[in-house]
Amino acid sequence: MASGGNQSSSVTEFILAGFPNFNSAKAELFSVLFLVYLLTLTGNVLIVGVVGADSRLQTPMYFFLSNLSCLEILLTSVIIPKMLSNFLSRQHTISFAACITQFYLYFFLGASEFLLLAAMSVDRYLAICHPLHYPLLMNGAVCFRVALACWMGGLLPVLGPTVAVALLPFCEQDAVVQHFFCDSGPLLRLACTSTKKLEETDFVLASLVIISSLTITAVSYGHIVLAVLRIPSASGRQRAFSTCTSHAMVVTLFYGSAIFLYVRPSQSGSVDTNWAVTLVTTFVTPLLNPFIYALRNERVKGALRDMFRKVAAGFAGDFLLAKSFRKKTVRRK
Repeated sequence: MASGGNQSSSVTEFILAGFPNFNSAKAELFSVLFLVYLLTLTGNVLIVGVVGADSRLQTPMYFFLSNLSCLEILLTSVIIPKMLSNFLSRQHTISFAACITQFYLYFFLGASEFLLLAAMSVDRYLAICHPLHYPLLMNGAVCFRVALACWMGGLLPVLGPTVAVALLPFCEQDAVVQHFFCDSGPLLRLACTSTKKLEETDFVLASLVIISSLTITAVSYGHIVLAVLRIPSASGRQRAFSTCTSHAMVVTLFYGSAIFLYVRPSQSGSVDTNWAVTLVTTFVTPLLNPFIYALRNERVKGALRDMFRKVAAGFAGDFLLAKSFRKKTVRRK
């Protein structure tokens, strides 16, 4: 770290506290989190792959689902590999540049995910409440523009606060981030100057993104519930609800944890319980997403079975071809 003085604008690294209450169970915690990370990557990569490969899934719903899986892959990869590496290292350090980059990517990807969840709820609303106009309203070009807007909507608003955090003077002797990554509250707590205005700005931006997307989602589902209740047959109501219950489960988890963490005026003083709640957004939700969508959706399960059959048939064909080639080579000799 930088030397000299009580505070410095040239701090070169921070120390990530990680999970101080679990120091006696580091090996077990590392094993569990590593397994969760592998399952998260595998599940979300499978969804992206099957949606891209199967023509039956070339619809707006699955297009947005594959975008959500991409966001989950990136979001977990921004946080978890560094966290896992710290389990294997005595020095739990992260460079200043890497910390600010992690801060930016986490909030950019998180904001994009909120916007995408809102877009997915609108897609379900149009599919259920306006089925005749749905193909025209959600054609390929519209879906691409909506997805792009969600990604850009997270990319730009986070840039200003990130630059402001990067320019803060940090107290050198206290450069221990009380978290397992460079989150907003724990990082602002280390500043050697007042961060009240920055916290207020963060609060406004977080409120705009989270509350506005939550409002869109709630209104969409309100219309969906009213429309479904008007369906005369019980089987029709069940089919309509089944198309959006998975999305509703993910939304409840994601919004609940995010509102607790970020929609409040002061973040720097609320560090002690942040890491526990953040586990929901960095581990639980990304892990559950592919399983909720895949295991509750017959079309996705069918596409996955077909993809595995094709892969298995391809390996079998390559094996037989290699075996035949070896036999011919032996005969020639």
